[in-house]
Amino acid sequence: MITLPNECYYEIFNNLRHNDNYKDLYSCALVNRQWCRIIIPILWSEPSSHFRDTSLIRICLLTLNVEEQSFLIPFNISLPSHSEPLFEYTSYITSVNELLFDGIKNWLHYNIYSRELENPVKHALITMLLRTGKNLKYFHLDEIILVQ
Repeated sequence: MITLPNECYYEIFNNLRHNDNYKDLYSCALVNRQWCRIIIPILWSEPSSHFRDTSLIRICLLTLNVEEQSFLIPFNISLPSHSEPLFEYTSYITSVNELLFDGIKNWLHYNIYSRELENPVKHALITMLLRTGKNLKYFHLDEIILVQ
C-alpha cells in the first residue's frame, strides 16, 4: 500500500477547509488516526464562525485549568463533566473575534443560566484562550470584561 506524506494530506485537507467543506473535513477526521491528527488542527485553526455553537463553547470550558475554573466557582456554574479532550483544541486557534461572546450567551441560555454570569464565563474563557493560544495571531473583542 502506498501512502502520501503528511504534507500532501495537509494540503488536500486544507483545500477542503477553504471551500467551506467542514462537514466533509470532519468526516475525513474519522477515517483513521493519521488523518485525524492532520485534520483537527485545520478544523480548529479558525473556529470564529462556529463560536455560536454551544458544543464548541462546552469543549472550550473543558480546557479550563483550576485557576480559570475558580473564576466560576462563586457563581455556581457547573462545568461540563466529560473527560479531558483528546486534543488541546484551543492551541490550534489562530483567531478569536466577538462571535465568542454570542456562543457564551447561547451556552448560558441553553444551560438556563442568567445573563449576569456572562462576564465571569467570558473572563475564564478569554484567560484560557490567551494561555493556550500558541498559534493565536488575531484576537479582537469589542468590549472590555470586568469581573469583581
